[in-house]
Amino acid sequence: MGDQQQLILATGGYDHTIKVWQAHTGNCIKTMRFVETSQVNALDRTPDKTRLAACGYQCIRLYDLESNCTAPVINFDGVQKNVTRLGFQENGNWMFTAGEDHHVRIWDMIAAPPHCSRVFDCEAPVNAACLHPNQVEIAMGSQNGSVFLWDVKSERHERIVPEVDASIQDVAISPDGRYLAAANNKGNCYIWSLTSQDQKMSTLRPTKKILAHTRYILRCKFSPDSRLLLTTSGDGTVGIWKTDDFSKWRELSIENYWVWDAAFSADSKWLFTASSDGIARLWKLQTKSSIRDYTGHTKAITALSFKDEIVGK
Repeated sequence: MGDQQQLILATGGYDHTIKVWQAHTGNCIKTMRFVETSQVNALDRTPDKTRLAACGYQCIRLYDLESNCTAPVINFDGVQKNVTRLGFQENGNWMFTAGEDHHVRIWDMIAAPPHCSRVFDCEAPVNAACLHPNQVEIAMGSQNGSVFLWDVKSERHERIVPEVDASIQDVAISPDGRYLAAANNKGNCYIWSLTSQDQKMSTLRPTKKILAHTRYILRCKFSPDSRLLLTTSGDGTVGIWKTDDFSKWRELSIENYWVWDAAFSADSKWLFTASSDGIARLWKLQTKSSIRDYTGHTKAITALSFKDEIVGK
């Protein structure tokens, strides 16, 4: 199971706390205070696994996972409105954030303190952003229904509107770089094929529209092996789709609750979910069974982060 000490699950939500769990035992190792005025919108660990970034209403915080300190080590200043997503470039040199101030920002993490070095204006509140495995393109989804692909190096961008009068809630790019997914508040998930040649920007070809859920989709993510796509929804289910034809392979259900976030294990056989009942769960996908609960949050869990080498046997 790799180094079990490293198998850390982080969760955050409406109770203004971030909890760090031993993934293989369900034990809560550490609880960190977030901001009293905000839920946690997104969490991501730095590539070296030593720090955890969290974002919420008008705030971005960076916590040290290796010390006993539960206060943030860095507060990012001057961010307006809700910060909805964040993530790190693969060697940790920069971080991206997306927010309802219409902007996706690149933060230079080598500088002390970190500072915003680049900004993209989506001209509408941004709900989601993710980094292409090529480490130079960022996909973004906005509340006015636009999906953007921004080349951070060349500053070129593409914009697509897959469905009018629908808000894009999440975007994802498969680790093999073949597909871009965008999920909206109508329960639909759109897939594009990505192709790139000779250092040029990726081109997008519409590939599939999945009628995934009857309600809001909250998150979409590809598995590490790029064979599966998950969608989480306000209808209390997680849909698991096979990327060879985007047919439904599995459905996990947490009845009467919203499934806010989810993350695959490195071997793509296990899944963590965060839901509005305040419980994070570990699922075995093959059997669709929930095998471990992570209990301790007093309100809805709205974000989780998990990065590992291999979970389970």
